[in-house]
Amino acid sequence: MDSISSCSSVSAIKSRTFGTSDSKALTLNLRNGVAAFSNSKVGSSRVPPMGTSGNTQPKIVTGENGYVLEDVPHLIDYIPDLPVIFPGKKATAIGLTYPNPLQDNPAYSVVKQYFVNADDTVAQKIVVHKSSPRGTHFRRAGPRQKAYFESDEVHACIVTCGGLCPGLNTVIREIVCGLYHMYGVTRVLGIDGGYRGFYSRNTISLTPKFVNDIHKRGGTILGTSRGGHDTSKIVDSIQDRGINQVYIIGGDGTQRGASVIFEEIKRRGLKVAVAGIPKTIDNDIPVIDKSFGFDTAVEEAQRAINAAHVEAESIENGVGVVKLMGRYSGFIAMYATLASRDVDCCLIPESPFYLEGPGGLFEYIEKRLKENGHMVIVIAEGAGQELLCESMRSIHQQDASGNKLLQDVGLWISQKIKDHFSRSKKMGITLKYIDPTYMIRAVPSNASDNVYCTLLAQSAVHGAMAGYTGFTVGPVNGRHSYIPFYRIIERQNNVVITDRMWARLLSSTHQPSFLTPKDIVEEKKEEAPQSLLLNGLSSKDNELLEKVSSNTCGNVL
Repeated sequence: MDSISSCSSVSAIKSRTFGTSDSKALTLNLRNGVAAFSNSKVGSSRVPPMGTSGNTQPKIVTGENGYVLEDVPHLIDYIPDLPVIFPGKKATAIGLTYPNPLQDNPAYSVVKQYFVNADDTVAQKIVVHKSSPRGTHFRRAGPRQKAYFESDEVHACIVTCGGLCPGLNTVIREIVCGLYHMYGVTRVLGIDGGYRGFYSRNTISLTPKFVNDIHKRGGTILGTSRGGHDTSKIVDSIQDRGINQVYIIGGDGTQRGASVIFEEIKRRGLKVAVAGIPKTIDNDIPVIDKSFGFDTAVEEAQRAINAAHVEAESIENGVGVVKLMGRYSGFIAMYATLASRDVDCCLIPESPFYLEGPGGLFEYIEKRLKENGHMVIVIAEGAGQELLCESMRSIHQQDASGNKLLQDVGLWISQKIKDHFSRSKKMGITLKYIDPTYMIRAVPSNASDNVYCTLLAQSAVHGAMAGYTGFTVGPVNGRHSYIPFYRIIERQNNVVITDRMWARLLSSTHQPSFLTPKDIVEEKKEEAPQSLLLNGLSSKDNELLEKVSSNTCGNVL
């Protein structure tokens, strides 16, 4: 039966359900010649188990030449009395959408185009062959012509969760100032102390005057914590306080919690937009180009590396060891090493290494000391954990955010190096160990990150005001986009040790790769290109989608 179905665009959508031979329901949405499919299999392989958060099926839109849009939810997807806007017509329910205040904002009077086109999308991959399909896209971030919230109606809140990261205060400031100055929103609350602050702490009233200088400070003025996620209590608090926009700043664990909050809000049918701003100093969130605070972390790490280099070269056979952040991903260590050019060896979680024997770390240290008389080693906190497992009491323990507790690999490897040269008696060494972790986390963001945080915050505000929900914002190939939660939390972003960037590092440090030919083959297998089939679909499903999209458009319309 044909019917009008809600969607996140301002165009009309017709929906029709087709039966399939294996009894799966396949819904075809036709919009300007583009087909949107949703069934229990589309994208299901990408959605990790998240308790109650697996209720929403991905919004997959397909078009010609292999075009795929992984869209984000919209309030009209689950609130029936919000209008669907037909091209060239007014809203079906007067007063439920509003003109965007930006069109009357003097600051934007010089802008040639106030609003992002409703059909603008951003390609996930931009390096393609002439015969390649267009591939996966995300909805472009930015202001829309129609707002689904009236300025006076908005009651927003901001919460920061997880560890500290440069730029947190900048994001808070720009969300507040963006809501005030761009949309005229005057009610913004800060949730004190992370997720548990929703139900156990007082809130903080945030105004542009209150947040004016906070970007010059490190940390977060709202306080933070790990854990404390009680979905029912959090959504009860949101509902009781009359909050209708929730801005959640945090890493993959926090975004997973945001996804669950969105699902509960959707289940209750509340007009509440949930927007995530990804925060991880390790740069381990997938899809987006990089996370805020990363540039600052790499810059600050240079100070520690420089100090280690000065100490090492000032004494015969001096060894400087610097431990940097990187629980599962070694991006900070890798980029800090490349930027420094004083590092002789970089050890990261993605690249296993060994100590003893030919080609091992000890042999390389001896060689480097004979050549240069000193050396600097940078090690990420998650590197070499497999070598510590036997002596590691906390191997199966986790913190409140679900992260594996790690032993101090910097102290461990420093002692191992000392013990080796003490036993061998070939040469005496002097080793200096530096751990700048908490100094880096606590600094204010640099100029580059300040600009980046501004763009993230304003993109999140534009998305929430336009009625989008259940999304994380971030740059994809330089263009800010709205990304579904499940794509952010499906996996972690890791250094690819068969990639050119890692090869550049090896060329800079002259360290051994510590990889055997077998390891390289296995790594390349893991990084093999995915099938051109639509993610999560079998070949049979793809044949069905192609048949439906090519043969049934006229029947539905």
